[in-house]
Amino acid sequence: MGLEAAQGGLAWNGLDTSVAAILLIALSGAPGLVCGRRSACGERIACAMLIAGALAGSAAALRVLLGGPVEAAAWAGPLPELTLHLRLDALSAFFLMPVFLLGAAGALYGLRYWRQVDHPANGRKLRAAFGVLVASLASIPLAADGVAFLFAWEIMALSAFLLVSTEDEQSEVQQAGWIFLVAAHLGVLVLFGLFALWWALTGSLELRPLPEGAGGAATSLLFLLALLGFGLKAGIAPLHFWLPSAHANAPSHVSALLSGVVLKMGIYGLLRFLTLLPAPPPAVGLLLLTLGAASAVCGVLFALGQHDLKRLLAYHSVENIGIIVMGLGLALIGVSAGRPAWAALGLGGCLLHVWNHALFKGLLFLAAGSVVHGAGTREIDRLGGLARPMARTATLFGIGAAAICGLPPLNGFVSELLIYVGLFRVDGDGVPGAWAVAPLAAPLLAMAGALAVACFVKAAGSVFLGPPRSEAAARAHESPRAMLVAMSLLAAGCIAIGVLPVLVMPLVDRVVAAWLRAGPPPPALGELVPWTALMGADAALLAAVGALALWLRVRSRREPRAQVVTWDCGYARPGPTMAYTASSFAQILVALYGWLLAPRAAGGTRPELFPTSGRFHSSVPERVLDDVLVPAWARLRRALVPLRALQQGRIQQYLVYVLVTLCLLLVSLLPLGEIRERLLGW
Repeated sequence: MGLEAAQGGLAWNGLDTSVAAILLIALSGAPGLVCGRRSACGERIACAMLIAGALAGSAAALRVLLGGPVEAAAWAGPLPELTLHLRLDALSAFFLMPVFLLGAAGALYGLRYWRQVDHPANGRKLRAAFGVLVASLASIPLAADGVAFLFAWEIMALSAFLLVSTEDEQSEVQQAGWIFLVAAHLGVLVLFGLFALWWALTGSLELRPLPEGAGGAATSLLFLLALLGFGLKAGIAPLHFWLPSAHANAPSHVSALLSGVVLKMGIYGLLRFLTLLPAPPPAVGLLLLTLGAASAVCGVLFALGQHDLKRLLAYHSVENIGIIVMGLGLALIGVSAGRPAWAALGLGGCLLHVWNHALFKGLLFLAAGSVVHGAGTREIDRLGGLARPMARTATLFGIGAAAICGLPPLNGFVSELLIYVGLFRVDGDGVPGAWAVAPLAAPLLAMAGALAVACFVKAAGSVFLGPPRSEAAARAHESPRAMLVAMSLLAAGCIAIGVLPVLVMPLVDRVVAAWLRAGPPPPALGELVPWTALMGADAALLAAVGALALWLRVRSRREPRAQVVTWDCGYARPGPTMAYTASSFAQILVALYGWLLAPRAAGGTRPELFPTSGRFHSSVPERVLDDVLVPAWARLRRALVPLRALQQGRIQQYLVYVLVTLCLLLVSLLPLGEIRERLLGW
């Protein structure tokens, strides 16, 4: 195969560097496969190779984001249809940055979180699949044709399945892995239909924009297939049914990669295909805005009812994907109405929230893994009191929690502010229905933010404050330095973007301008939002918080700490059973939205005057999976029972089935007239 590069000369080629970085990352787990089952050599080599590849790939992507040239290449295959086209442009580079950042942070974190000596049975498999997953994630934004795209997409699905199923000796992990695999391949089947239709319309699998007016009604089908295939990967409600169990049961640095990057490949696919289609009608933007608002609110509501810390974080991924889709819907409304400012604000908020969510959700999943590492459980009701033995983890979790709630001066506030400003600007002029949807979307976004605050007050308070509720929590210890460094890097990113958003706004502006190249040039985001005043307020707030923390630290060192009993409500010996749990804290909100959450409870109050003991357990089911898909699958299995008679175990009978199927396929491909002629000829 030959490489035909669009950029000549001896200058540094960012695309070649990216390909080399991807190969280095993909092979990072190979040395560990030949090392001993308890040897630390393989994990150190894998970490070094992955970080080196991530640095090289990030440099190439940053070069394009800073104004470097767009680069393209083609790998010639045995057939013209199998030529692999690669392209590194601004949109690709933007999505490559979180891939490499979280990949490197996860590799560093995994050195101590999933040590080979502690996990001799699956440590080597995990590192090998982790490198392949990061490499496939980096390959997807570079793919410029259907063959390369689907090839990288399928490798991503299979490697992620292996990582989700790392502890496959557990039945819960097995179930989560198979649900993930089924959902992933359902999405792949939809994408096969998408690219088949693309081939029928263009005669090529290369991803080039359709000319205006081309395709007609087929473009609507293209959009619907893209929304279904990529929405399933992104976890847009109600297509999120695979997400909570997969993120909860995977190792925590894998969960960070799944939430921070894998979901974003669905967003990337939508953004990429929308650049290839003609200008969409207003209904497309309104549909995405509605889906995004529903996903944001439903995600945070289901998070409120969770007792598993990682499952709680997984539902917040559904919420934040909804916020990203809201920004994309706002951008499409702006394109349809010919309002570049709306489009710039919506797309800018969408893109920046992709980065921000990768940072704070990666941080939160790594902090949850630190809790699991230090206390041995992720059940919120069995934790408590971890702020003292795990003070650094508690601080880092607090930074991530404040960022995901959209509170200043952290990065989540910046991207959500762009979407808020864009929604408030929509006046419905020229976009039928926008006057009704956009004003409703803004309060729904605010509602999601308020519920997120309540949810993380519950999570942080139940996990890190109060008395320990189990022996494991009482014996908790802080995580090793490698894990803390990985979390600190992501926390620094959350603070930097929140306090100095002007550092990243030029990069976002460049991607927005490239995505909106067909219309009038969009205004710079710095002209639409008063960043100077916001940065001043953020800096003052950060300085005040830092000064208060420093004063409290100095005071606590000077004055001896007195051990006293907290307010005991008249009880002589208050204990852990009297503290708020995840169930009791969120009970009012869960009951308020019981029509949607359908909470289930077992046990309750005891009728005795002096009850000795009692049990109470509540849970919130996954409505789409438990109440829709599982019953539908059971009914389908019962309906197909009569077909088991066809399965006799005889090879001759199976050969007859194959022959009949081939004949039917051949007949279906022939025109009726030709069939008649061939039958008469026979």
